[in-house]
Amino acid sequence: MAAEKILVVDDDKNICELLRLYLEKEGYNVILCHDGQEAVVKFNALSPDLLLLDIMLPSLDGWQVCREIRKKSDVPIIMLTAKGETFDKVLGLELGADDYVVKPFDTKEVVARIKAVLRRMSQSVQAEEIKEVSYDKLVVNMTRYELKVNGKVVDTPPKELELLFHLASNPNRVYTRDQLLDEVWGFEYYGDSRTIDVHVKRLREKLEGVSDKWTLKTVWGVGYKFEVSDQALDGSDTK
Repeated sequence: MAAEKILVVDDDKNICELLRLYLEKEGYNVILCHDGQEAVVKFNALSPDLLLLDIMLPSLDGWQVCREIRKKSDVPIIMLTAKGETFDKVLGLELGADDYVVKPFDTKEVVARIKAVLRRMSQSVQAEEIKEVSYDKLVVNMTRYELKVNGKVVDTPPKELELLFHLASNPNRVYTRDQLLDEVWGFEYYGDSRTIDVHVKRLREKLEGVSDKWTLKTVWGVGYKFEVSDQALDGSDTK
C-alpha cells in the first residue's frame, strides 16, 4: 500500500521542515508548500490524503484555501493557528475543517491527530452500506452526500449534511451542542459552541415549511432535536 500523502502548508519553513521530519519518520509522504495559492494548485495536482493548513499565508489565507478545497473535496483538513482564539476555531469548523492545532504545538500531538483523522476517514470509506434517512419530502443520503427536499437536490455543505443526518437518524432524541460537536465533528471540542447554532440556522433556511410531520427543533437550555410525529416515525426509512 502506498504511503499516505500529507500536504503541509505554512509560510514558516522551519515549521514545515520539522513537520516533514516527524511525519516522514511515521511513514508518510510529505509535500511542503508556503503559499495559499500554491497550496490549491498542489492540492489539485497531487491529490493529498490530508492537509495541515496554517491560517496566516501569502496570496490566499488558510480560510480561503479551506473554502476552495471544500468546494470539490472532503479530504481531511487540520488547521494550524497561532492565535488560539475561539473565533478562529469556530470559523475553521464552519468552513469544514476536521480538527485544529494551536501553535506552539507538540509534534507528537500533531502526529496523533493526523492518525486519528485518517483512521476515521478510512473507516468511513470502508463502510459500504448505503447510509440514508428519509421522511416526508426529505431524503438525506450520506453515500452521495446529497440532500433532497421535495425531490430536488439542495446544495448543502458536508458538515450541515452530517449534522442533519445525525439528528434525523435519531428522531426525537435531544442532543446538547457539545454532544453534537463531539459526535459529528469527531473530536472533543472545548470552547464556544456557536458553530452548531450557525449550522442549524442554515439548515432551517433550507427546510423551512417543507413538511408538518417533522421539524428541526430547539430544546431551550439544552440543545436540538429532529422532532418527528408518531405517524411519520412509523413510515420513516433509515438504511
